[in-house]
Amino acid sequence: MPNSQPSLASRLTPGAGLHSARVAWRHSLRFRLALMYSLSALVITAVIGLGITSYLLGQMNRQFDARLSERADAVAERFGSKEQDIGQGLPPISGYTAILDNDGRVLGVSTSLKSDTRQKFRLGDPFPYPQHGSFTVLDVPMRATTRPAPDYGTVWVALPETDLVVAQTSATRALLLSLLVAPLLLLLLGWLVGQRMLAGLGEAADLADRIDPSRSLATLPLPEREDEVHRLLAAINRLLVRIEAGQLREKQLLGQIVHELGAPLTVLKATLSRAGERTNDPEVQKAALVADELTFTTQDLMQLARGQLEMKLVWHYIPAVTLRDRLDRLVPGVTFSGDWTGGILCDPDRLTQALRNLLANARRHAGTEGTVGCTLVDTPEQLTFTVRDSGPGLPPELGERIFDPFVSGAGSSGLGLSVSRQIAVMHGGNLTGGNHLDAGGQVAGAEFVLTVPGAALGEDEDDEVLEDVEPVGV
Repeated sequence: MPNSQPSLASRLTPGAGLHSARVAWRHSLRFRLALMYSLSALVITAVIGLGITSYLLGQMNRQFDARLSERADAVAERFGSKEQDIGQGLPPISGYTAILDNDGRVLGVSTSLKSDTRQKFRLGDPFPYPQHGSFTVLDVPMRATTRPAPDYGTVWVALPETDLVVAQTSATRALLLSLLVAPLLLLLLGWLVGQRMLAGLGEAADLADRIDPSRSLATLPLPEREDEVHRLLAAINRLLVRIEAGQLREKQLLGQIVHELGAPLTVLKATLSRAGERTNDPEVQKAALVADELTFTTQDLMQLARGQLEMKLVWHYIPAVTLRDRLDRLVPGVTFSGDWTGGILCDPDRLTQALRNLLANARRHAGTEGTVGCTLVDTPEQLTFTVRDSGPGLPPELGERIFDPFVSGAGSSGLGLSVSRQIAVMHGGNLTGGNHLDAGGQVAGAEFVLTVPGAALGEDEDDEVLEDVEPVGV
């Protein structure tokens, strides 16, 4: 069954986490902290601001009422008798005053009220304004109150509320402005502070994105301040140490297994080959091929156990035809085409292993009746090996995961393609895979393209590179 679960390497591609964090900034921890900080500050500002504004406006209202009461008391005291003139003896306080009888009819009004041309104040007319509360005179907001005058009726006094209304409006606008501006400023401040406080965490994330488990598991640098970020990075470092120890144990175990299998398989392969040559028995020859397959599988396992850093390439300059002859012996029935007359600068054993894996996979998928071809295109810049088969092609759902270890679309070990790509990369090239199409646009089989740099070297590089290169004959 093909492995349909994505590998850890594909889920944790270096740089993918950083890219996602930059794109989805609204999901970042820094933004969430700044947003929560701003929302909390908004609620606190609203509650405190409303409380303070209500208290101040209440105090202003009480002061205004006290001032109005003092005015009314002063006027009532001065107009204790009906015979006094309404404009005489008033305290030096601006305002509006009227003398009313017990039925609420006008006995006299102050000069300020007479300036209201919309009202005609005649003796004995009903007084047009409310005796208590707020109202408007000449578009000026007013508040009135009364005091009893036992001799003749009531003293009516009003004061303008203009200053109080302006103060209420200003306070309300200031509160609304603070509720709008403060959260934005706090969000910006929280973002900048968060950037500074979480800088160590961001740098650690960048370093963690660049960690390649196949190459190195170096620990992350710890910040000087022992805060939550320090604790998190320390925990990650301890995890990396445990992972590295586990990988080392796995490599050691895998190396021991391969070593134990290698010697018996070599003897078995040689014995079966000689027996097949003597007897020409097809069953013995088939068993020899199986032993040969197991030998290459142990080589793949050994390379997997060693890893890319532990394996060194032994460079040689060999004729391309030498490589072709090796592959023809290892995987019979392959059609070779292209230009095999040039030379190849490579590790012959490793490159043979990589191409042999591709050809063996192609033969396995194409079957005994199918075709397998290997084409070489030689240019000064690179050599391109194209392996094609007439099998069913690669499963489209696997994609690049076909090169992950132990991922297979045909029930094999799933190591061959991974090892082949690793060898190609170590040579400075690459390995890609896909399907080729027939004339009708249908899948006609799988196609793998392995590239390595060309053997042509620049004049300045000849001496330096060829010092460690040994020519190998046919």
